[in-house]
Amino acid sequence: MKVAIVGASGAVGQEFLRILAEREFPIDELLLFGSKRSAGRTYSFRGKDITVKELQHNDDFKGVDIAFTSAGGGTSQEFAETITKYGAVMIDNSSAFRMDADVPLVVPECNAEDALNRPRGIIANPNCTTIMMVVALQAIERLSHIKKVHIASYQSASGAGAAAMAELDDQYRQALAGEEVTVSKFPHQLAYNVIPQIDVFTENGYTKEEMKMYNETKKIMHSDVVTSAMCVRVPSLRSHSESIWVETERPVSVEEARDAFAKGEGLTLMDDPSKGIYPMPLFLAGKDDVYVGRIRKDLANPNGLTFWIVSDQIRKGAALNAVQIAEYLIKVGNVKG
Repeated sequence: MKVAIVGASGAVGQEFLRILAEREFPIDELLLFGSKRSAGRTYSFRGKDITVKELQHNDDFKGVDIAFTSAGGGTSQEFAETITKYGAVMIDNSSAFRMDADVPLVVPECNAEDALNRPRGIIANPNCTTIMMVVALQAIERLSHIKKVHIASYQSASGAGAAAMAELDDQYRQALAGEEVTVSKFPHQLAYNVIPQIDVFTENGYTKEEMKMYNETKKIMHSDVVTSAMCVRVPSLRSHSESIWVETERPVSVEEARDAFAKGEGLTLMDDPSKGIYPMPLFLAGKDDVYVGRIRKDLANPNGLTFWIVSDQIRKGAALNAVQIAEYLIKVGNVKG
């Protein structure tokens, strides 16, 4: 098994290295690629130092079975043909191909089989907020069809990458020292603040991040479900949180929902509010699952439930989901289509 990581020096690229090692992913040869600036850096994997090569239009991907790409949408679009032309499966973490009809958009807990039909050799990893949400929604969908979802997301600095995480650290230091605060990766200062904007605004007043949740959820769940999201950047370093309201076709009790979450694939129930037990991002960074708590009936809707979820954006929201897709392809013997 020959594997490549494109964007190896980024936050998600580094998480790929950790997850592939932790899960003992079957690799005979690992190739690392990056920008001209990243080329030449060396990273250790299973006791061996691997040097990052500059991503170029050449034959470097000949013989590669699986390529994990996380270097931005423009890079993915430019290099997709180069990466896949010799048969590599490209599992892409950008938004470049997510809504293309001939590219499957996959969360293994929900629609793993979609990965088997990939005419262009590309499988898209959904947006981080969508991934963690649909893992939880799938548990409820098995009880009763979900018609509507309202979401308020509380997204950490990690969603904007490694440089954004560093900027948040710097902002806290600068603010405490009475210095001018550096603002580069966010629209406004994030330290001691929340920002009700992630990505740019569209004509309908929703941001692109919010519209990703609307469109991607339908595609992943093969459903007519409609979602309405408010995505907010908060000054936590890592792991995203979401408050979710669902409307189902029939009333679903709290007990049914709690049991479904407890048994759901990729989910961990953390729901004992009377003892202060519920998911919080500070304590769940580095964890694989989507954690669920604060499960209640919606007081405004007889067919409604509301609950709170937290998941590590860099792991399940990005690198882990992609690795799980690859593991599924290996399990069913479909790496080469």
